[in-house]
Amino acid sequence: MNPPSILVVDDDPRICDLLCDYLSVNGFEVRTAEDGEEMRRRLAERPADLLILDLMLPGEDGLSLTRYLRQHTEMPIIILTGRGDEVDKVVGLEMGADDYVAKPFSVRELLARVKTVIRRAQSHESPTADAGRLFKFGNFEFDRMARRLINEDGEDIPLTTGEFNLLRAFTDHPNRILDRDRLSELANNRKWSPDDRSIDVLVGRLRAKIEKDPGNPELIKTVRGSGYILAAEIQS
Repeated sequence: MNPPSILVVDDDPRICDLLCDYLSVNGFEVRTAEDGEEMRRRLAERPADLLILDLMLPGEDGLSLTRYLRQHTEMPIIILTGRGDEVDKVVGLEMGADDYVAKPFSVRELLARVKTVIRRAQSHESPTADAGRLFKFGNFEFDRMARRLINEDGEDIPLTTGEFNLLRAFTDHPNRILDRDRLSELANNRKWSPDDRSIDVLVGRLRAKIEKDPGNPELIKTVRGSGYILAAEIQS
């Protein structure tokens, strides 16, 4: 069995060398690219199981590349952000990134995030994952075995790994209030902190796909001071 492959996109050769050496020692096949053009070439040559993407790149920046990738692939993406780049981090998550690590970072922390994101993605590709789990709510069918969300017109609604995990958490706990800490544990496999907006971003992305009016949601409702709830009857 081939080791999971990672493409690191960063214009800093020191970071590329560091991640290439460290991740290779820990069982991954690692390639690097210094900008969006080289990233596209590398992916055309051979797809990757995970992309580690710096947001501050020359030419086409990481946010634009994240948007491009989400239009063409469901490949997991971890974005690298500056410590104070809160806005870019949130925008990156809104565009479909699966996780983030702030610079300067610990290679051990990054390795943990890499393993978690790849494990989540691989578990969803397994034919036995969530076997026989078909849920109906609102005007949607959620087939967890096939990883498909289908609307009333029979159209597939594409889901990123994070959106899939979040919807799975809600359908596992319908009509129950889930706080951000619990949702972060279920969807991101990480502890939530008060300055972490990743769950709010994921909820916003999922609402945009399933709510008739995302600004006035009927399915995923906010419970002020407590968290979120999937207010829907689930048929399975």
